[in-house]
Amino acid sequence: MKFTRNIKSILNNYESDNPGVKSNLARILMSGKLAGTGKLVILPVDQGFEHGPARSFAKNEDGYDPHYHFKLAINAGLSAFAAPLGMLEAGADTFAGQIPLIMKVNSSNSLSREKNSPSQAITGSVSEAIRLGCSAIGFTIYPGSDAALDMISDIQDMALEAKSAGLAVVVWSYPRGGDISKEGETAIDIVAYAAHMAALVGAHIIKVKPPTSHIELQEAKKVYIDENILIDTLSNRIKHVVKSCFQGRRLVVFSGGNTKDKGSFLNEIRGLHAGGASGSIIGRNSFQRPYKEALSLLNEITDIYRGK
Repeated sequence: MKFTRNIKSILNNYESDNPGVKSNLARILMSGKLAGTGKLVILPVDQGFEHGPARSFAKNEDGYDPHYHFKLAINAGLSAFAAPLGMLEAGADTFAGQIPLIMKVNSSNSLSREKNSPSQAITGSVSEAIRLGCSAIGFTIYPGSDAALDMISDIQDMALEAKSAGLAVVVWSYPRGGDISKEGETAIDIVAYAAHMAALVGAHIIKVKPPTSHIELQEAKKVYIDENILIDTLSNRIKHVVKSCFQGRRLVVFSGGNTKDKGSFLNEIRGLHAGGASGSIIGRNSFQRPYKEALSLLNEITDIYRGK
């Protein structure tokens, strides 16, 4: 596998990592239709934990079968497939070596009553990720939650173990809980702050939601105005989030969120690409659509990130 100049440049940004970590990062970056471009499109299927099976899969009943998601990610030529332990175990042998895997090692559920203090249970481990041939672990933190400091401590411990074993670390950084308003969860100042936190705890790949132009914190608002930080368009907001991750020295991918109509969703992807996003991590907007429709959509998204 010969690296492109883009991939060499990206790997050079991870100055402290061992050859195992860099090999697994390269495996993700050199897989699928975006191989060698420095861009990523990842399929995450942890929504069954977060929202329940019916809310996640009833729109497309094929999605109840873990093999369906492996096939979708592989046939669409995606960069990686991310899922919790049980889903990866259900297809680990059949699809071994066909696509890089990311084990989501913590999860929450919608039955919990922790509204001001949302947290996640540890549901996987580094040793299980290695056993299943994963390239990375994925971990969620909730900046703003009353439980955020414990979650940050947990990822610090698990990231150290993962990196020592040669695995890359992907951090889902989703602000919520505490005094953050619902609108504030996707506010530009809050999303940029959350992305920066993920970089600071040692994430190789950072996942956040696309930010709105809303500014949640008054002290931050003064800075955005005084320093004339442009947040008027999605592409400008993406540029600011990417800059917040060590001036682009870390890979930043953006979630797809709830299922949207195709036109508006592709426009959003164009805004992400124009802003310098490293890519997208798209779950419900792909697997809740019929298979052929999902493949077509993912192909169009891949083309956007290839500059077509």
